[in-house]
Amino acid sequence: MSPVASPESVRRHNLSLLLRHLHHSGALSRSEIGGALGMTRSTIGELVADLGGRGLVLAGDPARLGSPGRPSLVVRPNPEGAVAITADIEVNSLSVAVVGLGGQILDLARVAHRPRRLAFEQTVEDILRLIQSARATIPTDCWIAGLGIAVPGVVRRADGLVHFAPNLGWRDVPLGRLVADRIGSGLPVLISNEADLATVAEHTWGAGVGVDHLIYVSSDVGVGGGLVIDGHPLVGATGCAGEVGHVQVNPMGVHCRCGAIGCWETEIGGPALLRRAGNAEKGYQPAAVARVLREAAWGDPVALPAVEEVGRWLGAGLGGLVNAFNPQRVVLGGYLGDMWPLVERIVQAELRVRVMAPALEVVEIKPAQLGAEAALLGAAELALTRVLDEPTLVPVRAAEGGPA
Repeated sequence: MSPVASPESVRRHNLSLLLRHLHHSGALSRSEIGGALGMTRSTIGELVADLGGRGLVLAGDPARLGSPGRPSLVVRPNPEGAVAITADIEVNSLSVAVVGLGGQILDLARVAHRPRRLAFEQTVEDILRLIQSARATIPTDCWIAGLGIAVPGVVRRADGLVHFAPNLGWRDVPLGRLVADRIGSGLPVLISNEADLATVAEHTWGAGVGVDHLIYVSSDVGVGGGLVIDGHPLVGATGCAGEVGHVQVNPMGVHCRCGAIGCWETEIGGPALLRRAGNAEKGYQPAAVARVLREAAWGDPVALPAVEEVGRWLGAGLGGLVNAFNPQRVVLGGYLGDMWPLVERIVQAELRVRVMAPALEVVEIKPAQLGAEAALLGAAELALTRVLDEPTLVPVRAAEGGPA
C-alpha cells in the first residue's frame, strides 16, 4: 500500500505547481489558474497568499473576463522575489545577468574580448568581478536561488567539471569548484553546456514553446545542440548528448579543433562560412559573418555561393538528426537563425531527399527567438528550479504584503 500524503506535503506540492505555472505562463487570472491546474478558487487564494507573503508573486487589478460575476484577480510572478545570477562564457565575450522569476532579465553586463584561447584562471577572475557587480544590483529582500553558468563544452553537471571545451582550449577544468571556492557564500553553483541551456530557454520561453520533441542547433564559432524528448531535456549519461557539432559528416573534410576530421562544425560553423567567403585569414569575427550574410542577401557572387554551400551541409546534418530523433520542431540559433531565410529552400530540398516521410511530415524549422540571452535564461532556469520545486525555502517577509 502506498503511503498517504500528508496535508503539508500536498500543500508544498501545490505551491510548487502554482509557482512554476506562473513562472512559465506569466500573469494569469485566478480563473485561468483554476482552469489550468484544476484547483478551487479557495485553494488558489490560500496558495497565492502564501506565495505573496514570501514575495514570490504579486496580485494586480482584477481581470474582466466578459462574463457575469465577480472579476478575477490577476496573479503574476514577482521578478524581484527570487532571482538567479547567471553567466555565459563564450569565445568572444563573457556575460553575467540577474534573472528573476518569470524569466525577466533585471541586470545584464556583457564584456567583449578578442577571440583567443581563454586561460581559465583569468576567466574565473573576470566572471567573479562581473558577478559581484551584478549582485550589488539585487534588492536586499530578494532571495538568490543560486549561480548558473553556461560553458561551450562537455560539462559534468554533478560538480561542474569541464571535461573538454575545444574552442576555449580547456580540458578537465574544475570550474564549479573554482567558482564556488572564490564566491564563498554558500550559493549553489550549477554549470552546464551552453547549447543545452539555450535549448531549455527556447523550449520554455522562445521558438520551442508548445512542442514536446525539439532539436536546437546553434553556431557562432563552434556548433552546439540540444534535445528535448517527451518534454524533457536529454543530456545523456555523461552530459554529452547534443554534441552535434562533432558528428562526422565529411570524411574528406578539414581537421576540427576536437582533433577529428570532417565534423559538422567544420562545415557549418561561423569560421567555415568565412573560409568559403575568402575571409578566413582575418580570423573569426561575428561582424564578419554578419557582413557575409548581408552581402549574400544582395546577391554577391562570392558571399551567396558560400552561404548556399553552408546551407547544403546544414540540411545534410539536420537530415540525420531528424531521422534519429523525429522532432516536431528544429530551432536554429546563433548565426544559423539569421541565415535561415537565405538557405530555407536549400535545406528543405536536402531534407526531402534524406528524411523518412513520416518524420518529414511533422517537422518544422524556425529561427530562435531569444538571441544572445538564451543561454543566460537557461542557466537561470537551472538555478531557479530550486525555488520552483520548493517555494517554502524562501522565508516569509517581515512585512507581509502578499494578497489575501
